[in-house]
Amino acid sequence: MSTISASPAAQRVGASFGEMFRSLRVRNYRLYASGQLISLTGTWMQRVAQDWLVLELTNSGTALGIVTALQFGPSLLLGLWGGVLADRLDKRKLLFATQGGLAVGAVVLGVLDLTNVVRFWHVLLLATLLGLVSAVDTPVRQSFVIEMVGRDQLANAVAINSTIFNTARIAGPAAAGLMITAVGTGWAFVANAASSLAVLAGLFLMRPAELFPSPPLQRARGQLRAGFRYVRGRPDLMLTMVLVFVIGTFGLNFQITTALMAKQVFHRGAAGYGLLSTALAVGACVGAIIATRRVQRPTQLFLVGSALAFSVLEILSGMMPGYEVTALMLVPTGLAMLTLTTATNSSVQLGVEPTMRGRVMALYLVCFMGGTPLGAPIVGWLAGVAGPRWGLLGGGLICLMATAALALYVARRRELTPQYLMARLG
Repeated sequence: MSTISASPAAQRVGASFGEMFRSLRVRNYRLYASGQLISLTGTWMQRVAQDWLVLELTNSGTALGIVTALQFGPSLLLGLWGGVLADRLDKRKLLFATQGGLAVGAVVLGVLDLTNVVRFWHVLLLATLLGLVSAVDTPVRQSFVIEMVGRDQLANAVAINSTIFNTARIAGPAAAGLMITAVGTGWAFVANAASSLAVLAGLFLMRPAELFPSPPLQRARGQLRAGFRYVRGRPDLMLTMVLVFVIGTFGLNFQITTALMAKQVFHRGAAGYGLLSTALAVGACVGAIIATRRVQRPTQLFLVGSALAFSVLEILSGMMPGYEVTALMLVPTGLAMLTLTTATNSSVQLGVEPTMRGRVMALYLVCFMGGTPLGAPIVGWLAGVAGPRWGLLGGGLICLMATAALALYVARRRELTPQYLMARLG
């Protein structure tokens, strides 16, 4: 019997596709990634449901900003201690505790909502408690990736993490919009709690002997200060920290801006809000898939160029006249957003010593997420005073001006001519 083999072109495409997802060949990471896809879908369902619940209770952009600030505020205050714990303790065991805590918080909010006793202060309190757990969970999860796949596969695994995150960001808001319309916000919180079982199962089924653990950091004084000194002595890391702080503080408040645009500008319901979130996530997912091809540490010029592109696209998103064209513009905005965030994450993780990774990643996350408590109320207030569009326009303009200043700094420090800089960024 004769056999028909694939053409050389088809073989090359198949090999290229396989290389894009090469880190999934690692069993431990495959278990983790599968659980994360399910769990993060539930997380995005909860985020959409929580934002919609706040708007139903208050109809206030400022209130939405306050809840967001409380949810991310603990990362600003305690995120660095989470990094110290990540360097000291077994990351897998820590994740069992933090993921379980996040599930309990979702159950409580779901029960309060389903029994019709939920009040705004309940949301404030639970957002704060979830933020406290996340302050430890996030740096541990980020620094655990390299222990599953090793250094050679790290850039690919970071990109796959982003693909998973944004696939969930597509499915989660869409499912939340349908669920909220059909049965209300409460069941979305319960569904998120149930989805946490997937990541806990993945952690349980891992083979610890196949991990690549970093040398544990022995308890001693000054370890937090040592992390600061390490970053301060590295201009490349300092540039990345400043960049992600500005973008994270003023540019990445889409959970506020898209909710206000959907409800107050385009007069759409929860499904309309979910579609805007999905459009952003589609672009982000494409950007994450493209990033799986990256094998080297991104350059500073690439980081700055990505930030400039994102800032301009966010401004354009705020200028679109109708609902459909706004949704379309959010697709390239999401692509630029994910290109930037994946590049900054890889740049930091590939540029630090193993014993410093937890603390440096915690500082990175403090800059990236910790600025949200500052930016979210400002963006919410600006949208309330000047109109919902200015949540996008104002945030994009601030990011554009700050990134342009950083671009000039990089050019002067490296003695680059304007012609060379424009050629590289273009």
